[in-house]
Order: sequence, then C-alpha cells, then structure tokens
Amino acid sequence: MAIKDSEAEHISEVEAALLDAELFVKYRSFERAVKTIKTALEHHPRSIQLRERLREICASQKQAEEAARQCLALASLYIEREDFDTAHDRLLEAKQFDSRINIAAGLDAIRRARRPDLKTIPSSVEAHFEERSFTLAGDMSVISVFDAIQVIENARLSGILSMKNETRSAKIYFNFGTIVDAQADKENGEKAFQLLVEITGGTFEFHKTEDQYPVKIQASSNTNLILDTLRQLDEAKLQ
Repeated sequence: MAIKDSEAEHISEVEAALLDAELFVKYRSFERAVKTIKTALEHHPRSIQLRERLREICASQKQAEEAARQCLALASLYIEREDFDTAHDRLLEAKQFDSRINIAAGLDAIRRARRPDLKTIPSSVEAHFEERSFTLAGDMSVISVFDAIQVIENARLSGILSMKNETRSAKIYFNFGTIVDAQADKENGEKAFQLLVEITGGTFEFHKTEDQYPVKIQASSNTNLILDTLRQLDEAKLQ
C-alpha cells in the first residue's frame, strides 16, 4: 500500500508541475515554465513526461543546448524501457540541436541493450598494430566504432577505418568525414555496415588517404545512417 501511495504522490506532483508549466506557457512566460519543470525534475529525475515537455518548450524557444541535454537524458530512459525506436529519435534530435554532441555512448548503449547476447571479444594482451603509419587506432572494447566515426567525421578526414577481431574484419570508407561505403565478410555497402556495427571487440585503425571513394552508401549524415541501421536490425530481430 505504501508503494501505491508513493506512486500516486509521484504522479500527482508531476501532473501539478505540468499544469503549472502549461499555464506559464499559455501566458508566454516560458522562463517560469522551464524553471517549474526543472524544479520538479529535482525530485523526479526519471519522469519522461517532465523531460519530454521541457524538451518541447526549450526547442520552441531555440534553447538548443538544454533541448539537446534533455534528448540525451530521454534516450537513456527509453533504452532502459527497451523503447529503442524512440531512443534513436532522441539521439538524432540531440545531434540536430547541437552538432558538437558526441552520441557515440548512446549508440553503443542501444546496441548492447538490443543484443545482450553479443559478448565483447577482448583483444589479445599481445595484440599490436602492424608497423605502418595510421592516423587513429584503438581497442574497441574501450573505444566503440561510433566514437571512431565521430572523430573522423569531426575532422572531415578521407580514408579507411579497418576493424578486426577474432571472428570478423571490416572496413568503412570515408570521403571528407562522410561514410560512403563499407565492407564486411563478403558484403558491401549498407549490408556490410549492418554487419560491422555488431562488432564489439578487437582493434581498429584509420588510415588517412587523399583518395576519394565511390559512393555506395547514400545517407544524409553518418548519424542518420547509424540510427537507421540500428533500427533496421531491431526490426529484423522482431520478425
């Protein structure tokens, strides 16, 4: 009974805050509306209703940084609920509100939550990179492929990102930071990209080149490509 009373109190406080906020919005007192919801969030930080309304108000008032912050928080809450489609949408919105945001951690969280059966394959203690020049390299059990893509995109680099673990090797091709092709196993293009986003361990290295590669993957942005790919994998899992 105590739990039900607590839940009822929580709902009542959230609804009261939302009603107050709507009243302030009606009279165009947006700052007070934002303050009201933020105060309520101090007591109910996991309320999706509060965060969604705060996101909407901040977006309407061009408060991009706060709107992006709420999108990231909401993505985490939706991942916990296994509502991956909405989590995808909020991550994409966060990136749209503030292009400086690195959403790699959120993307990796979605991938791991969606496929808990995928075990991280640790790289060998003796593993080392070939003795040749590369621009970026790392261990994918520490740095995800999404982090690497973000770095390459921000630096607008052209080249090849190679990934390898005990079971699979793959490559992503970039023109000025934009993904244009991929190879994994015997697949190319988007099908290959679907395979390589499942790689959770091993090593990666990026080789910068002056070459421009044929465009075999068409996407408005790397973020859209990644989110669409994860969404397609979600849908395939449910079939």
